[in-house]
Amino acid sequence: MTALTRFYIALFAPLERAEWILPTLARFLFAAVLAVYFWVSGLTKVGDGLFGIFQPSLGAYAQIFPKVMENVGYDVTQLSLYHWAVVTAGTVAEFVLPLLIIIGLLTRLASVGMIGFIVVQSLTDLNGHDKWGDGLVLGAWFDAPSGSLIMDQRALWVFLLLVLVIKGAGPLSFDRALTPREV
Repeated sequence: MTALTRFYIALFAPLERAEWILPTLARFLFAAVLAVYFWVSGLTKVGDGLFGIFQPSLGAYAQIFPKVMENVGYDVTQLSLYHWAVVTAGTVAEFVLPLLIIIGLLTRLASVGMIGFIVVQSLTDLNGHDKWGDGLVLGAWFDAPSGSLIMDQRALWVFLLLVLVIKGAGPLSFDRALTPREV
């Protein structure tokens, strides 16, 4: 048994010392799986023109404030500065936070921001779009299906981002390049 134990330790010990693997893979997987999803979602919210990001589309308000938009007959002029600020901030976040994570700049802060974004996105899906009773959207943990939008997929998204919050960006990042080295 001790030979098997020594073999096991020798086989996997280098992985325990390779601190760069988890944050590097987490950033790569975020880029490969989620970044384009968020950027495409952000593009649906941008209004016309050069400064369209500051003039969100009707769809942006409908996605983020679905019940409010229904109540005002989809007339954006009836909304307040608060609604504009939330929609604009959310749209900017969908572009900026993924980029910061990919290049590894302010990675921990950007990852916390993305986690907050995912929480708000999930609550909007459940409350604003009345999906609480939809088992396929909400899902449940410890059940057989693994593809529900909220409980399954977004839990994995948050876990991926938590790796970056805990471990940082890793060695191939602006964070590492900008961090002063101790002598």
